Amino acid sequence: AAALAAADPPPAMPQAAGAGGPTARRDFYWLRSFLAGGIAGCCAKTTVAPLDRVKVLLQAHNRHYKHFGVFSALRAVPQKEGFLGLYKGNGAMMIRIFPYGAIQFMAFEHYKTLITTKLGISGHVHRLMAGSMAGMTAVICTYPLDMVRVRLAFQVKGEHTYTGIIHAFKTIYAQEGGFFGFYRGLMPTILGMAPYAGVSFFTFGTLKSVGLSHAPTLLGRPSSDNPNVLVLKTHVNLLCGGVAGAIAQTISYPFDVTRRRMQLGTVLPEFEKCLTMRDTMKYVYGHHGIRKGLYRGLSLNYIRCIPSQAVAFTTYELMKQVFHLN
Repeated sequence: AAALAAADPPPAMPQAAGAGGPTARRDFYWLRSFLAGGIAGCCAKTTVAPLDRVKVLLQAHNRHYKHFGVFSALRAVPQKEGFLGLYKGNGAMMIRIFPYGAIQFMAFEHYKTLITTKLGISGHVHRLMAGSMAGMTAVICTYPLDMVRVRLAFQVKGEHTYTGIIHAFKTIYAQEGGFFGFYRGLMPTILGMAPYAGVSFFTFGTLKSVGLSHAPTLLGRPSSDNPNVLVLKTHVNLLCGGVAGAIAQTISYPFDVTRRRMQLGTVLPEFEKCLTMRDTMKYVYGHHGIRKGLYRGLSLNYIRCIPSQAVAFTTYELMKQVFHLN
């Protein structure tokens, strides 16, 4: 019973009128779910924004930082561009990540129910499928915002091509093929996101389910909005989210490197050699190899991904209680 409650929480038990009964709980459910996911995404990305900036600089071998490692770059960016240089592009990130996180978490819950009821698939597999589908849905809906965020993050003080978010949108649209210019690198993004989101949701959901079924009193507690549902304690949530992020990132990282280079497009001197996903991967592998090419910056990604996913899943679980989603 504990495992089922952890994996797929049942509706709240009937409550007294005026205390937020079943009808009230159903009101604006999708809006509340959307807000919970959006807040979770923003909290997660704000936590690791400096690491995201450095990752973009390293992945695409920015000429000012190409000889730096992760920690030396974290020291060099504030020295060259000031402390706020670590947060360059973060405004565009927040504009993107709120709908991205909202759509991803909301879509995951919807796809999970759909797969179980319509296809009859349950257990751990439906989490993997639902997570992959949710990740792809969120990426497609918010990709132009990610494109602009990467372009802004790649700029170095004194060499700005774009003055801000609006200017970046206008310039890309005018100079890079109109609307389709915002979707450069979409294919490696989707191919990378499917295993990343799928494995991430699958790992977290499985760890949560197994943990609450085998050690409910040690790892869990009753949900604040529905005592009939067990939820993980906060520190256990953080641990499970971190493990899920680390495993998912390792599997999908080469696609992430490919996506970043394709998104930067004309900003890079080797632009004409990286027009397609295949050409980009071939170029990165041929010139930089696996460790310094396809997996360049992976150590940084572990440092940023583990706390990011930990905060994302933990905040979402808390928001589910705040917005009475259990």
